[in-house]
Amino acid sequence: MATYVLVPGAWLGAWAWEDTARALRERGHTALPLTLTGLAELTDRGGPRTDLDTHIADITGFVERNDLRDVTLVAHSYAAAPVTGAAGRLGDRLERVVYVDSAPFAAGMCMLDLMPPQAADQLRQQVSASGDGWRLPMPSFEFLGLSSSLDGLDEDQRAVLRARATPQPFGTYTQRLAGPVEPGSGVDRVLVACHDFTGLLDAGVPMLAFVNQPPWRRFDLLTGHWPMLSAPAELAGVLDTAVS
Repeated sequence: MATYVLVPGAWLGAWAWEDTARALRERGHTALPLTLTGLAELTDRGGPRTDLDTHIADITGFVERNDLRDVTLVAHSYAAAPVTGAAGRLGDRLERVVYVDSAPFAAGMCMLDLMPPQAADQLRQQVSASGDGWRLPMPSFEFLGLSSSLDGLDEDQRAVLRARATPQPFGTYTQRLAGPVEPGSGVDRVLVACHDFTGLLDAGVPMLAFVNQPPWRRFDLLTGHWPMLSAPAELAGVLDTAVS
């Protein structure tokens, strides 16, 4: 049986993984959702200095404090950035890294690099206007839908996502990832691709070519960008298969 550390994407907390974690536990696994500093129940711990290094330290500290071994570290969306950093620091505690509708970051990258300049500027303006200069409120679904599939999220699920989302410390988007970023050579590497991401991979986008070949293993999931909300049991099934 596997030990999963489940790291949520932007604006989310451990709550987003509850249904998937439950399904993994029913299969006999240990599933440990993690809330990062400044988000959800840890909102009051965030501040202008909360950045990508903070979230990397959250992940590595959680694994080390709990003396976890043979860890399967799972990243959703934004969490690809801190999980990449943590994977390069966890050494032999890490057995597997899984990127859900995301991919590992290269050293020197930041979240804003993944979007067009106009979209990045729009986020900066939002932070300045309604985030006290350091917090990024969750944008509208219309804005999110420009780059991330909303497939599978019904009106009730969108309402829950909107109600429970908390502003993202913007330093986590602007700080560039520093090394080490490579996990050990024996670490299993897994990609779970949802709707829009499967199209990018199948189109052979050059910057993603490496995750379409060994040692990477790819699983496709027919839902949108938030599978832990739109298809939690199916996601748990894929995560279970990945460790079997």
